[in-house]
Amino acid sequence: MNKQPALAIVVPCFNEEAVLKKTTAEITKNLDLLIKSQTISNQSYILLVDDGSRDKTWAAIEKSKAANAKIKGMKLTRNFGHQQALVAGLIHAKNSSDVVITLDADLQDDPKIIGKFVEAYKEGNQVVYGVRKERKQDSFFKRCSATFFYRLMRTLGVEIVYNHADYRLMSRIAIEHLEQFHEVNLFLRGIIPLIGLPSATVYYDRVKRVDGDSKYTLHKMISFAWDAITSFSIKPLRIITITGFLIFIFSLAAGAWVLVELIKGNAIHGWASTVLPIYFIGGIQILSIGVIGEYLGKIYQEVKKRPRYIIEKEI
Repeated sequence: MNKQPALAIVVPCFNEEAVLKKTTAEITKNLDLLIKSQTISNQSYILLVDDGSRDKTWAAIEKSKAANAKIKGMKLTRNFGHQQALVAGLIHAKNSSDVVITLDADLQDDPKIIGKFVEAYKEGNQVVYGVRKERKQDSFFKRCSATFFYRLMRTLGVEIVYNHADYRLMSRIAIEHLEQFHEVNLFLRGIIPLIGLPSATVYYDRVKRVDGDSKYTLHKMISFAWDAITSFSIKPLRIITITGFLIFIFSLAAGAWVLVELIKGNAIHGWASTVLPIYFIGGIQILSIGVIGEYLGKIYQEVKKRPRYIIEKEI
């Protein structure tokens, strides 16, 4: 294995004008230290992927490129989403590097541990996951919701690394295997473990965002979680089947009870015994149709085979 692998750091950017200068300076500083210590090749670089930003992010990328030879830029035609921007950067970078690390622009994931990723790669690991030690910086709601999400995904049978987001190293071989997954509905945290290549874990402390506002609103987090569930597990469909079967058994039992009461001559009074079951079963039916509709929608998106991203320009 090459003692000095060429490293590319892919940074997806969506409206990151406020943080880009600090981000590139911090990552460059760490790259220079690793190059100086001969941990990585001097051909290593940073790839900034503009995911259809509405502010002056692309202008900031161009300015950074002009001032720093280690920076490259790629602009997508519109906002395709964080996961698609990551894949675009990974596939593009693998052609000119041995390993690629994906890192968010807010620098909450500590770039100082990049050397540890490379060390784990040199030990023979093709994928290295960055895992948070704890969640002290998060709100109570975010800690609870994150814990619930990871546990739910594991319950649904999805192989996922606990407390790992998208801070990871992938070798060129791993990225080539990733290219064989053609899903439009991307959930990289679930896809990458499926590749099955040797992997390792690097633990780190997450810090506060350097500047600007988080792009992950509550709505986006819920949408991301729902896409992850419906893209990787059919268990919700099985739950619907089981629920329907249980309701059917309950209905048979209730029907038998009503028949016995009629034979005994006992009158059944009140609307509750009639109306409430109707509402209950109706609600279950609507919910079931909605879940099935989500899966049909996913199939609809996949069979059209639209491109996951379109590159407008590169520098």
